[in-house]
Amino acid sequence: METVSHKGRIVQVTPEFTTVEIISGSACSTCHASGLCGMSEYTKKAIEVPTRSWDRFEPGQEVNVLLKASMGHKAVWLAYVAPLVVLLAVLLVSLGLGAGELAAGLGAVGGVAVYYLFLWLFRDRLRNQYVFTIEN
Repeated sequence: METVSHKGRIVQVTPEFTTVEIISGSACSTCHASGLCGMSEYTKKAIEVPTRSWDRFEPGQEVNVLLKASMGHKAVWLAYVAPLVVLLAVLLVSLGLGAGELAAGLGAVGGVAVYYLFLWLFRDRLRNQYVFTIEN
C-alpha cells in the first residue's frame, strides 16, 4: 500500500484524538540559500489523528503521519479538479444559452461557491474517509 508520509511533532494527546503538528514548506524552502533570500515559506498544520488505545504517545514526540496515497489523489480531485470542471461547465452552458459574459462569469463563480458549500456541509463525512495514522 502506497502512503504519503510527513514528519511531525505531537502537540496534544486525548482519549479521542492525538494532535500532530506538521510543518510544510514551499518548494524553495529546501534550497541552500533559503535563509538568505527570505522567500521560503513554512506553514504549520495541525492534524487530528484518532487515538488508538494501545498507542503511547507523548507531547513533543517526533512521529511520521501517514495517509494512503489514493486519499491524497482524491483530495486533489475534490479540491482542484472538480471545481474547475464545475466552473467551466457552468460558464460554457451559460454562454451557450445566450447569457452575457458578465452573467456567465458570475454564474460560474457562484457554481464553484455552491460546490465548496456542499463540501463544507459534508465535511464530517469526508473527515471519516480521510483517516491518518501515526508511525513512530
